[in-house]
Amino acid sequence: MTLPQMLSIAVLVGMMALFLWGKFRYDVVAVMALLAAVAAGIVKPADAFRGFSDDIVIIVGSALVLSGAVQRSGAVELLMGRLQRRVKRVRSQLLLLAASVGFASALVKNIGALAMLMPAAFQMAKKSDASPSVFLMPMAFASLLGGLITLIGTSPNIIVSRVREDMTGQPFHMFDYAPVGLGLTVVGLVFLRFGYRLLPVDRRAAPTMGEALDIHDYATEAKVVAQSAAVGESVGEFLARHEHEVSISLFLRDGLRVTPLPTTVLQEGDILILGGAPDSLERVIARDKLDFVGTSEAPESPEGEEIGVIEAVISTGSPLVGGTAGSLLLRQRFGLNLIAVSRQGERIVRRMPNVVFQAGDVIVLQGPLGVLAEALNELGALPLAERTMRLGSARRELLPLFILAVAMAATASGAVPVAIAFFAAAAAVVLTGALPVREAYNHVEWPILIMLGALIPVSDTLRSTGVTEIIGTWLSATAASLPPWGAVALILAAAMAVTPFLNNAATVLVMAPIAATFATDLGYRPEAFLMATAVGAGCDFLTPIGHQCNTLVMGPGGYRFSDYARLGAPLSLLVLVVGTPLILWVWPVA
Repeated sequence: MTLPQMLSIAVLVGMMALFLWGKFRYDVVAVMALLAAVAAGIVKPADAFRGFSDDIVIIVGSALVLSGAVQRSGAVELLMGRLQRRVKRVRSQLLLLAASVGFASALVKNIGALAMLMPAAFQMAKKSDASPSVFLMPMAFASLLGGLITLIGTSPNIIVSRVREDMTGQPFHMFDYAPVGLGLTVVGLVFLRFGYRLLPVDRRAAPTMGEALDIHDYATEAKVVAQSAAVGESVGEFLARHEHEVSISLFLRDGLRVTPLPTTVLQEGDILILGGAPDSLERVIARDKLDFVGTSEAPESPEGEEIGVIEAVISTGSPLVGGTAGSLLLRQRFGLNLIAVSRQGERIVRRMPNVVFQAGDVIVLQGPLGVLAEALNELGALPLAERTMRLGSARRELLPLFILAVAMAATASGAVPVAIAFFAAAAAVVLTGALPVREAYNHVEWPILIMLGALIPVSDTLRSTGVTEIIGTWLSATAASLPPWGAVALILAAAMAVTPFLNNAATVLVMAPIAATFATDLGYRPEAFLMATAVGAGCDFLTPIGHQCNTLVMGPGGYRFSDYARLGAPLSLLVLVVGTPLILWVWPVA
């Protein structure tokens, strides 16, 4: 073994040790590994930063933006709303989410299926008072298993099909993978249904300062319009349909105050004073197509300037104290709309323009972003720590899903590379207003992208220094002395072990020719060995870096590097034990 090969292995072993130690954050460890590889001479300075232009970095970043747009739209919440109401237990919710993303991954790219269904996981976790980490890693693993079912589910399947065509003149077709893939997916889902308890219970994404404020008792007002689902419902039916996420403190009909009794029927034109958490208020108003009173006319803004919303607390000396939005002419003087008010220890029962402001009130204002900061300063209101607020902002329920569907269709047909399709889709959701620019940047997990960009050239040193050739020679020599099932199991295990370092596509490119060559040398048919390579390369359950689906959930789930092996190691063993006889049953070697 040459010195560069030993240095490559040493850097990777040291990196893995630091990951498992957990003393330093994962992106810092990745940067340290890159610098060590450059210093050791196994990564050329000119190649040190090429990982940041790799397709995986673009795919993960774009998928995070798309997931944020889908989450903001509320479309998945609406589509899965009925199922969520019927499925109450965390284990059943996990199985529903994992099965949905798993079988969706058979028909579309698994990264797209996961990005589309992640918002549903956040919503279910919130309703069940559970951490999203309970759902996200099992969903990522299910997406990898589901990708094994069809030719287009994951990149290794396509590459392996080409290798078989080069060898035999006959490629694998769309559903040749289905018997093995379906079997492993079903077994994996059963395992995840019970095995999720192996994950630490305290994993949560780091809370933002805005989330730490935990203000959940806002009051706002909305008008029942003709196309609203609330027309003809009683107050009790309205609240029950929304699972009592909001309350109605009073409503006005023809200018008269009406007590909201459970039997009172809502009519077109009623103005409702709603109370609840910001997300709940936004969701109910959007789902029932209610109109924010006072915001039917968009605030005036300089051409091209974005309309946004902001939370602020009224200070003691503020000129707002003792006044109302109507008397202070907030719209006329500042171009601002009052969206909602929160007051500690008191329930707001007045219309928004008539609420008398007090020191300590938290208000939500809508207006041009360039005006908000100056207006808050003049009004003596202090902006709170930034957090996502959608009250009073435009909501396009189906547009993000349509854009994501077009991107996935383009990749499934082979017309557009995955990176281009997802990057274009991310740009489209921003350009169409489905996701504001500020929120798009907030949804990107920058430490994850730093880790990926730094580790790609480090991992590639296994190939560039010739370590992969040594592995191939050893595999060929070892497999020669094994029975057919042992040789297939060896290839499957080797592919699963290598893919965390090379990524799944690179693993197939390295392993598939090796597997096909020694299958021919031993007198076996190559299909079982190629299938084992595809399954092993598609089943990286041990690290967050081997597949973009694992990387995608790392930040939102608050996972550590070592968490993946806790759930992934037994799942990998299960795939090895079940997958080997299943492959040989479907694809005999003789």
